[in-house]
Amino acid sequence: MSKYKAYAVTTKYWRPGDDYLKEIVESVKGKIADGDFVVISEKAISTALKNIVDESSVKPGLNAKIIAKLWMPVVWGYILGPVCHMREELIQRLRRYPFEMGSRHKQVALQHANLLQVLMFGSEGGIDGSNLPHSYVSLPLKNADAIAEKIRRQIWLSLKRKVFVMIVDTDKTFSFRNFHFTPHPNPFKGIHSFGGFLAYVAGRMFKLKRRATPLAVAGCKLSAEEALTIAEFANRVRGFGAGRTVWDMAETFKVNLTGVSWEMLETVKHKPIVIVRAKM
Repeated sequence: MSKYKAYAVTTKYWRPGDDYLKEIVESVKGKIADGDFVVISEKAISTALKNIVDESSVKPGLNAKIIAKLWMPVVWGYILGPVCHMREELIQRLRRYPFEMGSRHKQVALQHANLLQVLMFGSEGGIDGSNLPHSYVSLPLKNADAIAEKIRRQIWLSLKRKVFVMIVDTDKTFSFRNFHFTPHPNPFKGIHSFGGFLAYVAGRMFKLKRRATPLAVAGCKLSAEEALTIAEFANRVRGFGAGRTVWDMAETFKVNLTGVSWEMLETVKHKPIVIVRAKM
């Protein structure tokens, strides 16, 4: 039985340029108590900070085209997908990996991540297009610790509540006993980032325990294990917004992969904030 309870906070969809500090403070006002964890989605913050890329204007190079043409549909679709015990639906989608759109996406990944991360089937180096419109993808935060502290301080100044702030990503961290590793480039201390797709394949192939990845914590000291427990608990309460993947998102709105608009996303319940509280 979990020693925590959680409450997902529904907010409006955060567009680029939105004041995420104001949105967070207004959303948790009257809902938080001293000692709570305010757990926030990395992608929501990245979007508000305009830490996003429009892939429609990207010109793919030869390496990106080769990865999209051969590596994704063949290696992931027929070898790594089954080895990683992926859902059959996802395997079939990978076998039909869209060449033009996929090439542009892999080019962006090559510009922002190392090759082992680029060879992931998705969320390469923390780059993600789910819950974003058209051809936009979000980039991972490089200063998550500073942002978490900024949020914690703003909550104190505005609401006089001493809370702990955690920024998390849905990318998985795998655990083998007390050793934690992830493909994500900037995890919380105590979690090892290495291997890119190799880390993911190892974790899935051996069916290791997998949880959402904490990136930063402000206001207290936590072990990696405790941070992972809270991050995963919050992740399960939050849900997946318009969809777990770009394919799911397009299916939700019954459009093609780049047909989702800002307005469509605003019709879905978004829960970028989860309040996690220790049970008394």
